[in-house]
Amino acid sequence: MMRLPAPLSERIADELGAPAARVEQVGGGCIANASRLTLANGKVFFLKWSDGEAGETFPSEAESLRVLAKAASAVRVPGVVAVHSATRDVPAFLVLEFIQSGAAHADFWDEFGRGLAELHRVDGGYYGFSIDNYIGRLPQVNTPGHSTWPEFFAATRLAPQVNMARRSGAWRRSWESPYNRLVNSLGDILPDRPAASTLHGDLWSGNYMADRAGRPVIFDPATYFGDRETDLAMTELFGGFDARFYDAYRDAWPLEPGYEERRELYHLYHLINHLNHFGAGYAPSVERIIRRF
Repeated sequence: MMRLPAPLSERIADELGAPAARVEQVGGGCIANASRLTLANGKVFFLKWSDGEAGETFPSEAESLRVLAKAASAVRVPGVVAVHSATRDVPAFLVLEFIQSGAAHADFWDEFGRGLAELHRVDGGYYGFSIDNYIGRLPQVNTPGHSTWPEFFAATRLAPQVNMARRSGAWRRSWESPYNRLVNSLGDILPDRPAASTLHGDLWSGNYMADRAGRPVIFDPATYFGDRETDLAMTELFGGFDARFYDAYRDAWPLEPGYEERRELYHLYHLINHLNHFGAGYAPSVERIIRRF
């Protein structure tokens, strides 16, 4: 069992109406502290807290979860209970509904694929989001106002990550010319105005699970409105999704021809983000895609 800082414990007791009786560390705390919080009245919640930069991500994570929960029905999303930014004395914290994990039922992947397609059917009406948020611990720009999807993807997805890599020295000079050619060709490769689907934004195998009833649950989002293929591409970047998931998705909403080529460009965003997070191990993958296009 872990102990919370006293000011945080007092603030949570005021917010939730009962003091903490037990705090148990759980997995998933690579960016912030993550725990199962049991109150003296027996209620159980999921608690994230941080006295560092990670706490800055909590308000936008809460908003992402609210938007996903409103749009999704076949896929479960944790409910937001409380969120607070850091003060001088109290660390930032985010309190969510606690969802007990379980074994996936027989139709888990079919339900997950159909549920993601249903989520993507909810059109936000523009590319971007109401606020900027985070992809991992790094900022994700969601500024609306771009009339086409290639413009949005170049300006708010690729350019900020590339600029971060340039500043840190992770970007190689030899990439500049092929990268500029890639950006100039985006209009020929990506769809001009696809549906502005409601996206999870960071849908890899660490950000879903089965609940106690075996239903799919998604969490830790980086939500925005954009091309639905970006979510599917992320699921394929590191694996962990069954073939039935993709079959069910395509049955519910078939993909347009050429997805396999566009998938590489959508991978590039996340690979440069990983280059910025974790270093040069991702450079060969980044270079391969840049030079391919």
